[in-house]
Amino acid sequence: MRSLYDLSLKDLQDYALSQGFKPFVAKQLFSWLYHRYATSTTGMHNLSKAFRACLDRDFCVQTLSVGAKECSTDKSEKYLFITPDRHSFESVFMVMKPTQLDKDGQILAQEKLTFCLSSQIGCKVGCVFCATARGGFVRDLKAGEIVEQVVTLKREHNLEPTKGINLVFMGMGEPLHNFNEVVKAIGILSDPHGLNISTRRITISTSGVVPVIDALGALDLGVQLAISLHAVNDALRSKLMPINKTYNLEALIQAIKRFPIDTRKRVMFEYLVIKDCNDGLEHAKALLKLLNGLKAKVNLIPYNPNPSLKFERPDLDKVAQFADFLNQKGLLCTLRISKGLDISAACGQLREKKQGLAISAV
Repeated sequence: MRSLYDLSLKDLQDYALSQGFKPFVAKQLFSWLYHRYATSTTGMHNLSKAFRACLDRDFCVQTLSVGAKECSTDKSEKYLFITPDRHSFESVFMVMKPTQLDKDGQILAQEKLTFCLSSQIGCKVGCVFCATARGGFVRDLKAGEIVEQVVTLKREHNLEPTKGINLVFMGMGEPLHNFNEVVKAIGILSDPHGLNISTRRITISTSGVVPVIDALGALDLGVQLAISLHAVNDALRSKLMPINKTYNLEALIQAIKRFPIDTRKRVMFEYLVIKDCNDGLEHAKALLKLLNGLKAKVNLIPYNPNPSLKFERPDLDKVAQFADFLNQKGLLCTLRISKGLDISAACGQLREKKQGLAISAV
């Protein structure tokens, strides 16, 4: 049965009219879904019994269940969601900055939260360092399944609907391989009658699907673009990321140059630092040359170890030297210490560990 989260406000208005109801009931329903996080139609008292009966006949509210959750000492939380067709995928709740209080306990700055969302069950890209690739590709997520991740994480943490959050499509899957559903989900999540999440707070991370980067740019949604780079030459990148054999670095850089960027923003380049692979000063110099002329920011991410993979976490002093070199040369660079090192926080780890859970939980 189709999820109500899969429908935009316009879709719900059209549905209401098709069933003989006034379109304003769609806004009431939207409020129940996105302002009160309703899990069923039972308590929607300002909707008529007749309209609720139609909804119950044609739709369901919740389609996902939480099959497992792991909590980190840094307050990161990894969720394994189970779908009605007995598959699983992950989302991550991250506290990027905690609430800041003064000496009297008054709030100086609110906490900053980021939700890391999946767009697919599995992934087709096949990056050799990623646990998601080991599980293979199953299917794309529907827009409603993407939206429901956000609603569930907000509900689980008792967050006000107006609480500002950042959304990053950096979980399982390649977002641009599920382009239509991701774009649809962004439209629902940013609707001012619902969660009203500004598209400036939404980042789409891609491994470099060049034609779809152009298609995304043509829509000019206002979302931020992040590139999973991880290597500074085609030879190494093709070994780490097979997609580079189809869309090489030159094609990728040209697509980025065509992408519309908010003048206040930069394109984020994610660079997973792997010991004795791409962590040397020579790689930093090549990266500086590669990104010359781009309004770019590099996010260095020390590899989050996975016991099933051969790669190792780099020496943090060496990573800091890498970052210092780029910053000294004028390329903005940050060093991100991975969240959830004490849990299965890297993409696909919890799903891999709980591979049989989706079948046993249904």
